Amino acid sequence: MSDTQQRIDELVKGNDITLFMKGSASFPMCGFSGRAIQILKAVGVDPKTVKTVNVLDDAEIRQGIKEYSNWPTIPQLYVKGEFIGGSDIMMEMYESGELQQVINGKA
Repeated sequence: MSDTQQRIDELVKGNDITLFMKGSASFPMCGFSGRAIQILKAVGVDPKTVKTVNVLDDAEIRQGIKEYSNWPTIPQLYVKGEFIGGSDIMMEMYESGELQQVINGKA
């Protein structure tokens, strides 16, 4: 495992909720990242409790997270070390009630 992959693995496994995004929770830098934060808020997650990683600050993380998850786009949500998906999947899961269950540990 490369240094970058190791850093990503530690971030994912060391936080209950990790969101790799463009920008920050308080200042998303793209619409999809902004939507991901709004979805988390809608399920009752305080954005201050989410470990956000701004991929615009680190090119290695930006590329490495795509390889780590085998998922081509940002944002990427992880809950308790498990890859959930991007903003489209988050929206589908939110609408079905599944995202709330995953975040609350009832999945």
